[in-house]
Amino acid sequence: MNKQRLITELQSHGLRLVDPSVGASGRKGGAGPSDHKAVMIDGTTIMVPIYTETASESPFLARIKADSQVVLERETEAIAPISFPQQPKFYGLTTADGIPYWKIALLHSQDVLATTVLQTCMRYRNSDTVCQFCAIEKSLDAGRTIARKTPDQLAEVAEAAVRLDGVKHMIMTTGTPNTSDRGAAYLTECARAIKARVNLPIQAQCEPPDDFVWFERMKAAGIDSLGMHLEAADPEVRARIMPGKAEVPLNHYFNAFEAAVNVFGRGQVSTYLLAGLGDSLETLVEMCDRLITLGVYPFVVPFVPISETPLASHPAPSTDFMFAVYQRVGALLKQAQMSSGDINAGCAKCGACSALSSFEK
Repeated sequence: MNKQRLITELQSHGLRLVDPSVGASGRKGGAGPSDHKAVMIDGTTIMVPIYTETASESPFLARIKADSQVVLERETEAIAPISFPQQPKFYGLTTADGIPYWKIALLHSQDVLATTVLQTCMRYRNSDTVCQFCAIEKSLDAGRTIARKTPDQLAEVAEAAVRLDGVKHMIMTTGTPNTSDRGAAYLTECARAIKARVNLPIQAQCEPPDDFVWFERMKAAGIDSLGMHLEAADPEVRARIMPGKAEVPLNHYFNAFEAAVNVFGRGQVSTYLLAGLGDSLETLVEMCDRLITLGVYPFVVPFVPISETPLASHPAPSTDFMFAVYQRVGALLKQAQMSSGDINAGCAKCGACSALSSFEK
């Protein structure tokens, strides 16, 4: 099977595990990617849904053979050998005040450190404002993380992750606090502490702040790239799926994108687009074209219905739909000579939650 097609199918359908203990544990709840597990196939590491309703009915199965090799099967037919990254060494450490490092930051894919610096969001507890796909506070409720990671804790964990596990870049996202900076101030404080301890490229992710001077402050603190996530393109879809966040108008996002590109540079600002929430193929492609023209990398990923959210039973996008999106957006990226490989840090640089980077070439 074509590798691009296989990755696209796996991320749409998910994967069933005969033995869930294989490799490092997956992620349940929390900020994305949630309900996933890192899978290595033919030299590429991808994040694949394993805990979702869709995954429980997937035609793909990971089976352990007698020689301990893990084989990917599709409807009982062996497709390819696969493997899973082992648990990182830094997970075994704790801070001076007794908090396990894995409650502060997690390994994503093979070499990316990721953390949600503020694990609460002003929109989450209100049904009138919550993003229907979001599970940011689920991991907090389950005791798998802490509500606020301090700058010193993050710096300590980042240094250990680089030293012990060869982490190459770091992602800091945040729930949205009820402040006009939308979390940019705290991300700036955290980045400054990390960069004072270890030379690690950092992407920060937040909603657009009211005052765009925060972009300069973030850059000065050591943040190398920035993510501001649209999630959906069509205003009607945005209003239905993320009623609170949709109150931030698209023109504010685009003003913020333009200001951020001026600070971080072309291709160093990105946005998530979750294909499968209701946007048509043409709407997604038109939005990506507009973003690329502005110098923003549109990181298109398949929507994953996360357990215990209002969209838990929402269907994942079809393989054919995702393949068509990837082909069209990949061609736009190629034409613009914009590549995920040129991004300093972040989700789009990692690329494990999407097959898009393989369509850039």
